[in-house]
Order: sequence, then structure tokens, then C-alpha cells
Amino acid sequence: MFKLRTTFIAFTCMASVFSSFSQEKVKQKTIANPLNLSYRFCLDAPSRREAADPTMVTFKNEYYLFASKSGGYFHSTDLINWDLITTKDLPLEDYAPTVVVMKDTLYFMASGNAPITIYKTANPKSGKWAVANAHFPIGMTDPDLFVDDDGRLYFYYGCSDKDPIYAVELDTKTLNPIGQPIALFNSNKKEHGWERFGDYNEKDESPWVEGSWMTKHDGKYYLQYSVPGTQFKSYCDGLYESDKPLGPFKLAAHNPVSAKPEGFIASAGHSSTFQDKYGNYWHVSTMTISQKHMFERRLGLFPTFFDNDGVMYVYTGFGDFPYKVPNKKISSPEELFPKWMLLSYNKPVAASSELQGHPARYAADEEIRTYWSAKTGNKGEWIAMDLQKLSTINAVQINFAENNTKTMGRKPGIYYQYLLEYSTDGTTWKPLADKTKNTTDVPHDYIELKMPVKARYVRLTNYHMADGTFALAGLRVFGNGGGEAPAQVKDLILSRSNTDKCVVNLKWTKSPRAIGYNIRYGTQKDKLYQNYQVLGVESLTIRNLNALQKYFFTIDTFNENGITKGTIIKEIN
Repeated sequence: MFKLRTTFIAFTCMASVFSSFSQEKVKQKTIANPLNLSYRFCLDAPSRREAADPTMVTFKNEYYLFASKSGGYFHSTDLINWDLITTKDLPLEDYAPTVVVMKDTLYFMASGNAPITIYKTANPKSGKWAVANAHFPIGMTDPDLFVDDDGRLYFYYGCSDKDPIYAVELDTKTLNPIGQPIALFNSNKKEHGWERFGDYNEKDESPWVEGSWMTKHDGKYYLQYSVPGTQFKSYCDGLYESDKPLGPFKLAAHNPVSAKPEGFIASAGHSSTFQDKYGNYWHVSTMTISQKHMFERRLGLFPTFFDNDGVMYVYTGFGDFPYKVPNKKISSPEELFPKWMLLSYNKPVAASSELQGHPARYAADEEIRTYWSAKTGNKGEWIAMDLQKLSTINAVQINFAENNTKTMGRKPGIYYQYLLEYSTDGTTWKPLADKTKNTTDVPHDYIELKMPVKARYVRLTNYHMADGTFALAGLRVFGNGGGEAPAQVKDLILSRSNTDKCVVNLKWTKSPRAIGYNIRYGTQKDKLYQNYQVLGVESLTIRNLNALQKYFFTIDTFNENGITKGTIIKEIN
């Protein structure tokens, strides 16, 4: 326990020392995953929050986000700030909703048994939807509606550990199928490592093939699908390509197209791909917690690109660090990174109290599946972190955990009130964010500072919890430590088994000053689009390769001061 414990105990009895402060609203330009949405508490026990299987569309230059079990849908004008639209017109308790823009109208459908109802609206802000087809004849799970450039409408669906992904054309007037559905593809876990079960693709069960989504770019059809299961860190999106909307489809060379196997929060599966109002592509994905229940999930947003050869890739490198939301067309992920590094990993933490099994250090371990909890949810419970040196702070992400909650659904009082402070000496405190009067639900509150501050200590004090105890899955601080970036890794050793070429083992020597590594790899030397981020280790086993392809690897090193890009690329057959 670090030296400030007595100071913090004193705080519970008397006011902290800081000057009067008027909270000024900062015009936010960055965000950090998971998205800071008002995730609904589920209607069944155990009490937990969930959103998953997202569909996001741009409609009249604004954004609409639909997700399973959310009790409504979300609306934004900037991809940063979101409001919830509620309606009684839609089956919002059905899983995996899909929405498509056809001319000046939105069409909605969700999973279910036949007959299924399709709904439409020209004004989604109103929450008013009308029936467009009351007797859609195909019962299914995980629908996707896609309108081609010529106005023709296609329907993709499937969610099974046995059956394939299907597709059929629909009549744009009746919204009924034209002809019989076509089976497009199924899993091949022997050759496709990313399709294997388990957090680390280490299990032998057959994967769930689900969550199809069609994107068309420069005349080519990119059909994304999800594997192996929503509860796993390995949950990802694979990709097939075709010159026609109903195929035949060929496996893309770059697979999986969207994956985030590690980090504070992992997985990037069952997604939708859309263009923002500037023409940039984005991939909104399901991210996993899956501790209280398999379906305890969140949403993440990742930039997406098509290179000059038409290769589609979703950039998930440093995918839960802050990144800019652009207000113009961009061409590379590097344009989005503000160079704010993680300052809080494994830093000493003190707290007003600890609940057995949930120590304070869990708020700094970069793992959303573990969390610190105070013994109560009372006003005055606090947690504080020592960054161990004076650092520049640009942003803080406060990830609340639902511990001992009883809430079901949406109701008044679901919000957090707190005071976030900083100090250079552990004695005199100044506010970073005063949200003691907040009435907005912010379960993953992300605070971008208007101006960076120099600080060594950060303290968060509870004023009101939504429910349960005062608990955090992560108190994450971003900025710069003011020192040198780490040295490059020069001795990467790769080994690939002849009996299972989906698996590769990596070893390297610890880089001085490094706290973590981002392994970049791909099937071409100039297309290292896969990212696998690790902290505090010098070896790794990756099991999500294509057994029939050769690969190229390099390692970026990072610490609190910056990233050193790997320039030494190793090939393995």
C-alpha cells in the first residue's frame, strides 16, 4: 500500500483541499472503448448490463445504433455523444437487430421464428415505426439486410454450430424472398484457426458461425461473419469475398478481418460496418466481459480501411486506448492516434475499503473481467492511484463494475456521481472532473481534459452509485510519462508446428523500459494488419492463423512515453 493511505483516510472525515471549481463542459474530440453508452441492465438474473450484436447506420448525416436487449436504440450526431430513443413499436427484446437504409426510409428486423415482422420509419428520432411486412416467411437468427447500388435488396442470416450462412434476394416492394435461400459457407476449424473455440482458440468444439454483415466497396462484396462464440476473447469477424452479392464466395487472404484477442477489454465480433458522413468506414463490434453471464457484453468502435489492393481490415491496435473521431476523410489509423499512452497499468492503488476477492489492485490490472470493490456504495468511499512520477494526464476512463446490484431494466437513479481529483504531492488536491451533480448514466465514463495537467496522484471519490457497491473494473489514466520510449525488439523467434499450422509460438527478449508489446502480423510483408497486444510478457502463443498461408511478424514496443515501431520483419511458413 503506498504512502498516501493516511491522507486518504483523513479525507473521509474532512473536506479535501482544493480551490472552488466550476465544471466547464469540454468539447470532446476523442473516445475510448468500450463505448460509454447507457447499457441497459438485463431483465433476468443475475443483474448485469448488456449490449451486443450491433447494427449502426448513417441516416441523413446522423447515426443510429441498434443492439440486442437495449430497451431502445441510440442516436448521435458525432459518434461521441449518444442519446437513447425508446419505442413500443419494435420487438426490442429480440436478439441481433438489423437496420438498412432504403431510399428515404429505415427498415428494421430482428431474430425470431417465422412469421417475422419487418418495420419501417422515415423519422427514427420520433420512435414511431410502422409495419412493412407482417409475415416474413423465414425464421432465423442474426439477420442482415443489404441494399446494393442498383437498389436490389438482399438478406443474409444464420447462427449455428452446424448450419452455414444463408442468403436470398428480397422483393423491394413486398420484402418477401425471391426464390430459395442459398447456403454460402460454413466453418473449417481444421484450417481456420480463428474459428476455433475458447478464449485463445484452444478448444476443439465446433464454432458458432453467425452475425453476417455485407459491405460493398469498389464493386466487390465483403461478407463478414462471426466466430467462435460471443463469450470468448477470441470472438472475431472472418471475411469472404465475391464479385456477386449471392456468391460464390472465396475466403479472403486477410483473416480474421476484425479481432482484438487481448487488452483491457477483448473481442471484436458480431459487428456491422458503416460509413460516417465524411466517407470513413467504421466497424462497431461486440466486446466480451462474460463473467456474471455469458451474455455480459459491451460495444466497441474501430476504424476500418480498404487498401489499394482492395484488402479490407479493421484496425484494433491499441483498440481500447483513446483515439480521435475525425471530422474529415482519413486514410490511415495513424491519423487517429493522439499519442496518449497508458499511465495506470499495475500502479500502486489505495482505497477506503476492499471487498474480499476484489482488491484495489484490480482497478489497475488492465482486465475488465476483474474489478475492485469497496465494502459499500456509500458516499465517501474512494480509490486513489500513485503514478509513481509526475506525468502529463490527457484523459481518464472510469469503468464502473456492477457488484451486488439488484437492478433489472431501466429505472430512475441509474447514474454515477463522483469527484475526480489530481495531486502533485499527495496533500493538495485539485479537481479533474466534478460530476457530483451528474444525472447521466455513464458506466464507462471517459473524460478528455480541455488542457493536460501534470500530476502524480489521481483520486476518485464516490457521491452516488447506480446500485450495489462502489466498484471499478478499471481506473485508466492516459497521457505521457515524460521519459523515453522503449527500445525495439531485435530477437523475435518464431516456431510453427508441422502438425497444426494454425498455431505459432513467439519468444523475444524483454525490451528495456517496455511495459507491453503489440505484435503485428499478416500474410504479406507490407500488410501486417493483425494486432495482438500483450503486457508484461516475453512469449506468446497465437492460434488464429490460416493453416494454408505463410505469415510475417514484427513487434512494436510501448511504455508510458510512446511506441517504438518494429522494423525487423520475420517470415514463417
